[in-house]
Amino acid sequence: MKKNLAWLLCLLLFFSCNNNKSIPDVSGIKVDLPIERFEQNFFTIDTNDIAGGLKKIQQKHPDFYFDFMKEILGVDGADTNSATLQVTREFLIGYLPVYDMLEKKYQNIGWLQKELENAFQFVKYYFPQYKTGKAITFIGPFDAPGTALTKAGLAVGLHQYAGKDFPVYQSTIGQQLYPTYISRRFEPEYITANCMKAVVQDLFPDKSTGKGLIEQMIEKGKQWWLLDKFMPEAPDSAKTGFTQKQLEWCREYEGLVWQTIITSEKDIHTIEPVAIQNYIGDAPFTPNMPAASPGNIGQWVGWQIVKKFAEKNPGMKPAEIMQADPNKILEEAKYKPK
Repeated sequence: MKKNLAWLLCLLLFFSCNNNKSIPDVSGIKVDLPIERFEQNFFTIDTNDIAGGLKKIQQKHPDFYFDFMKEILGVDGADTNSATLQVTREFLIGYLPVYDMLEKKYQNIGWLQKELENAFQFVKYYFPQYKTGKAITFIGPFDAPGTALTKAGLAVGLHQYAGKDFPVYQSTIGQQLYPTYISRRFEPEYITANCMKAVVQDLFPDKSTGKGLIEQMIEKGKQWWLLDKFMPEAPDSAKTGFTQKQLEWCREYEGLVWQTIITSEKDIHTIEPVAIQNYIGDAPFTPNMPAASPGNIGQWVGWQIVKKFAEKNPGMKPAEIMQADPNKILEEAKYKPK
């Protein structure tokens, strides 16, 4: 009797684990994603010979150098340009303490390479022709982006992943740039998800601009749906930026959230900027909802709608779902959460 009970429990555990999410086996897909440490070379520049140092950096990183100088530091990068030399010197001196701290924090990034390569295995599974390239880490001014897809590869700005308690983020200027509800996400566990968001955008650029509220919610929901395909085992908190409590709140009150959107916005196809900002803008919480709600709840709802649509159309490929008309998705999903 005890043996039969144990066997039954094993079967129940097996089926409960395998019913959660169908994850394809990508172990046979080879992905090699080298990571270049641009910041390690850049901060070796001798401030008494900026021009000579920049020449060496350009030789070591010819495909990223000008992207960094022009897009991050805002200079042309020519080692004969006085503005380039001055800005570079000021940046090196001002950000050396930041580099020293981040060098200790990210001395070993083998874990990041492993995460990115695993995510790209899923990218290649669904989109075999996608070129993975390489990743480049850098340190820029604090108002520079933390993740960007360049011709050189995936650029990761470590200055936006110093840890939520980093003093600069908590300073008055830091809070003006990045309030706590944003800077709390400046942790290492968000790097891979943010990189994959850039890949999703590269594959399927956001088409929501100018569309109505529900269309924008679904278009943005598609992005998280595909991100989930690329990172099926990562926590939803990393993919959405919501806290675990906010995610639990969304799941518990999903029906009420949908009803609030429908009743508050008599026309869910409204193009009113304020209404759109209320539901898909980044904020501490969603207007017209409790403080326990997350901002950008519209994208989360859009994600749930796309999930329902995908469940009802198992034969559709990810590319077809990403290209599907949002109104068709809404109609066929029959989204009616309780």
